[in-house]
Order: sequence, then structure tokens, then C-alpha cells
Amino acid sequence: MLDDLMQFLIVLAVSTVLLVVAGQWIAHLFSSPNHGVIERGTYRLLGVNPDEKMSWKRYGLALLLSNAAMLLLGYVLLRVQAWTPGDSLQRAAQSPDLAFNTAVSFTTNTNWQAYSGESSLSNFSQMAAITFLMMISATTGLAAAGGFIRGLSRKNTADIGNYWVDFTRALYRLLLPCSFLLALLYIWQGMPQTLTADVVVNTLEGLKQHIILGPVASFESIKHIGTNGGGFFGMNAAHPFENPTPLTNTVHMLSMLLVPSALTYAFGSMLGRRSQGWAFFAAFLVMFIGFLSLIYSAEQAGNPLLTSLGVDQTQSSTMGGGNLEGKELRFGVAQSSLFATVTTAATTGSVDAMHSSLTPLGGLVPIAQMMLNNVFGGIGVGFISLVSYAILTVFLVGMMIGRSPEFLGKKIEAREMKFVMLAMLAHAFSILGFTALASVLPSTMDSLSNMGPHGFSEVLYAYTSGTANNGSAFAGFNANTPFFNTTIGLAMLVGRYLTLLPLLALAGVLAAKKAVPAGPGTLSTATPLFTGLLIFVVLVVGGLTFMPALALGPIVEHLLMLDGITF
Repeated sequence: MLDDLMQFLIVLAVSTVLLVVAGQWIAHLFSSPNHGVIERGTYRLLGVNPDEKMSWKRYGLALLLSNAAMLLLGYVLLRVQAWTPGDSLQRAAQSPDLAFNTAVSFTTNTNWQAYSGESSLSNFSQMAAITFLMMISATTGLAAAGGFIRGLSRKNTADIGNYWVDFTRALYRLLLPCSFLLALLYIWQGMPQTLTADVVVNTLEGLKQHIILGPVASFESIKHIGTNGGGFFGMNAAHPFENPTPLTNTVHMLSMLLVPSALTYAFGSMLGRRSQGWAFFAAFLVMFIGFLSLIYSAEQAGNPLLTSLGVDQTQSSTMGGGNLEGKELRFGVAQSSLFATVTTAATTGSVDAMHSSLTPLGGLVPIAQMMLNNVFGGIGVGFISLVSYAILTVFLVGMMIGRSPEFLGKKIEAREMKFVMLAMLAHAFSILGFTALASVLPSTMDSLSNMGPHGFSEVLYAYTSGTANNGSAFAGFNANTPFFNTTIGLAMLVGRYLTLLPLLALAGVLAAKKAVPAGPGTLSTATPLFTGLLIFVVLVVGGLTFMPALALGPIVEHLLMLDGITF
């Protein structure tokens, strides 16, 4: 137990140190008036004016249209895969509905996979379509965060920056160099990085076996640093080629947390309010630790249904104990619990254990974190979501004390709250609406590997993961059908753009407002009190919205498990 806690503390301590360094660089990246030589060449190549001042509408339109073009390119590459070069295994092109789902998934930073990577995609597709879209989607989210923070920092202007500048700098100055260095570390640790599709080996039984290879290290680097999460192999980070050592497992987690946590420091630096940035990080951290405690305690306690069968789940000096179903023994309960918490807190979707095999309360944690979508959250969008909850908190407190709410020196009025609520309602409507639709269709039963509450959790998890742009799944759920490929694809689009664009509009509206001086009744948003209020609002709003759905799935499954009932 003590060793497990030390592992958790070390990861969180290292992550906190790294966020300061990364946060300083991100703040410089979005604030520097100078353009690099390669950046200027890129602007000329694209025919864009880096000095153009964009309103939120122009900024959002550039983001939307560029993403649409990338989505179309990805779709075409997946549809013509059979004619692309370099695939000695001659893998077929994806079907129209699967290609739509995959292209949408990787464009929206979701990385949901209704296919198994090694059997469905060639190395060319893994690089030209998947790795490319992972880089683009992560850069888009980070650029949006830059425009959002800049909008909050300005006054009396319609300008929130230039999307093309933010995008290019995020790509060239942060994500590409970090991914390159990370890939070198992964190669050193034993990950393959080759254009060879496979190798034939002789097994101990004297048979021949094909082992799939490819550019795994470069894939894994942007997968984690960009909070993407899709697996080169179907087993994702449980595969030894994707996650060969304890060091790579730890680096995966640190990479997933790096940019989402660093944005809190970058926010404080860009606004000259460091204490405000730390207050937001504290909110992230408190919620993260709470969910980690829940999943770890549930998994370490084990499954009473297995105990009744005589399985020893007691932790000792020679045995890790706990619920080891669906987990890699080399990682055990502690690392698996931490990884599951990190990957859904940062909405990455990478997994080193099968979430469907978690205990009911353990499985509740990934679903709940994705429903809240702001326990660190994905690159850029998680921080933006937390700030929207901060504005909601200010509004609620202001209404209770009879004072006009203010946030960062700007009055919060009806127009701003409409944008905040539009984003929150779109997120909830997508998860609950699509889950309800799938639950009443008889054909859904054919995609489930479990009946009862766990089967409902599989469906709920799928649409929560898609809407939250996470991409992980309860293993065993067959989502590769025209219905699920289409509806989960639509959920990804709603979760990405109908939540991101209203909050960019919020930043634009606040940028146009004049600052008001703080008065005796102004609520400070950089105090422990406000951090506590913020966490309370996040949990209450999330609980009121999603608790009925959770009660039908993991909560009732937990109660049935305690009574010895299983499906």
C-alpha cells in the first residue's frame, strides 16, 4: 500500500514540476510578437496574413473549415487504402461508415477505434492518415486555448488573435519537437520504429508467426503528448510494443498530463495572475485525487464474487492482490488504476488495462471523469471547460448575494451565460440522447458482450467517450456497425465543435467588454474558498445531469455485486 502511494506521489510531483516549465513556454509561444523563419514560410505557402486580427467568428470559422478539410483528407486516405503503397499484407480499405467514424475520431482528438489497428490499417495509413490527424487535432485544441486565454486577457477589442499563427506556433514550437524527443526515448526503451510491415518468426512450438511492426514510437509520442489515445495495436498501451517498460508507462502518464496542466500556468502568466492559474490547477488536482482514490480503493478491495469462489485477493509481500482481471501483471492494480484515472482525466483514451474488467465503482470513475470533461481534460479544451464552470460558479454566487457577477474584472451577463449553458447542454444532450436512442434499438443487443447494467454501461461509456473526445471503451462492445459508426461519429462532432465554438464566442464577448475595478463585494477567484466552490459546482452540476444514467449502470451493478448477483 505504501509503495503504491509513493508511486502516485512521484508521478504527481514530477507532473507539477513539468507543468511550470511547459506553462512558461506555452505562455511565451502565444505572446511572442516574433515569427520564426519556418513559420513565415508556412504563412506564405498557405497564403495567410499573420498580422490579421481575428474576431471570435473569424477565428472559429478558420478552425472549423481547416478541420473539415483535414477530416475529408483523412476519409479519402482510408477509403483508398487498398491502392496506397508499402503494405505487404494488402489490407483492405475501410468501409464508408467506418472510414467516416475513424476520420471524425482522429480529427476531433477522440481517437475512438471501431477497428483493430494492426489488422485494419497499413503503415502508410497509420502515418499519413492517423498520425497526421493526431498532430492536427492536438494542435487545434492548443490553438483554441491560446485564442480563448487571449480573449479573457483583453478588453475593449474584438480581436482574440490569429488562428493560423496560434496553430503554426503550437505545431512547430511545442508539439513537433516534444513528439520527436519523446519518440527517441521510446525507441531507446524498445518500441519499434520501422516501415517494415511485419516479420516472420519461429515460435517455441516450431510454427511460423507473423508479428506486426511499424512506426510505433512516432505514433505513441503524439498519441500521448497530444492527449489522443488511439492504439497502433488493438491492445493499445497494454501491448508490449506500445508500452514495453515501467518507464514508458510512467512517461505515457506524464505526457498525457503535461499540456492540460501546463495551461493553468500559462493562463496565469498571460493574464499576470499566477495565483489564479494555481487555483485552477488545484481544482484539477483535488478532483483527480478524489477519483484516483475511488478507483484504487475499489480495485484493491477486489471482487467479492471472486472471493466467494476461493480466489485470494489479499495484498501481501509476494502478491499485489486486488482485482487483477483485465490487467497486465507487470503494472498491477496501482499502475493500472493510476493510468485509467489519468487517461480519462486528460480525455486521452490510451489504456494499459481493460476498463470493462474494472469493478463497478472502478468503472464508474472513467465514465464520470469523461462526463465532467474538466478534470484536466483534453489538450486545450479541458482547461476551457473548467473556466466555463468557473464563470458559472461566479454567476451562481453573484445571484445568491444579489451582486452582478464579475470574472477577471469583466461583468458576467446574460449573453455570456447563454454561451456557457449552450456548451454544457450540448455535451449532456449528446451523451444522454445518443445513449437513450441506442438503448431502445433491438439491434444494440447484438453489439453487447454483457447484459443487464454492465451492458448499459458499455453503451453509456461509448457515447460518453465519443462526446468527451476520449476514445477509450469498455472492451467487448462491438461498435463497428453502420449505426454505431455514424452516431458515435456525430457524438464526437457535437462534443468537439458545439462545445468549443460557444466558448470561443464567450472569449470574444469578454474581450470586447471593458474592465471594471474590483470593489469590496468582488468575489476573488484566486482563493481556496473559490476553488472549493468551483469543485462543488462541477460535481453538483455533473451529478444532477448524469447521476440517473450512472445509477442504471455502474451503481446498480455494484449493489448487485455486493448481493452476489451477476449477469
